[in-house]
Amino acid sequence: MEYRIRESGDIKSQGEIRAMHKNTSFPRVWRENVHESIGIDPVLITPKPESASAYKRYTRNGAEQDGNGNWVQAWVERDMFSEYTDDDSVVHTKAEQETDYQDGLDATAAQGVRTERDSRLAVTDFHGLTDNTMTAAMTTYRQALRDVPSTTGFPHDVVWPESP
Repeated sequence: MEYRIRESGDIKSQGEIRAMHKNTSFPRVWRENVHESIGIDPVLITPKPESASAYKRYTRNGAEQDGNGNWVQAWVERDMFSEYTDDDSVVHTKAEQETDYQDGLDATAAQGVRTERDSRLAVTDFHGLTDNTMTAAMTTYRQALRDVPSTTGFPHDVVWPESP
C-alpha cells in the first residue's frame, strides 16, 4: 500500500511512513484516524492501461485525484525508444531501435510457430513409415504444415491447416 504525504505530495510505502515516525506506535490496520493524525492519504491501486502503440508503454507517474476525490496511481504513456548517441559517437535513431525490436519479436514468434509446426508434423510421421501407405489427404496436410512459414500472416497470425 502506498500513501501520499499531504504536505509534500511525496508517495511513500507504509514502511517508509513508519520509518519517518519512529517514535509512533501504529495500529495494525490504518484507518482514517491514522491518516488524519499523520497527514497522509492512501493511494488506491489502478490497473496499468493498455498502450495503443507497440512501441509505447505506460509507467507510474505518482498519484492523481479521481472524480471521487480519492488519490489513485497515475500512469503516463512513454515511447519505448528515443534517439541516442553511444560511447563510440554512433547515433541510434528511434526508427532503427523500433525495427530491431520488431525483428526480435518476429524471430521469437517465428521460432514458436516452427516448433508448433514440427510438433504437428511429428504426430503424423508414422504415416510415412515403409509399412504404411500415406493417403493423399495426409500428404497434402503435411505439405501445408511445411508451407506455414511462407503463408500470409506468418509468424503472428497463422492459420493452421486442418488435419485429415
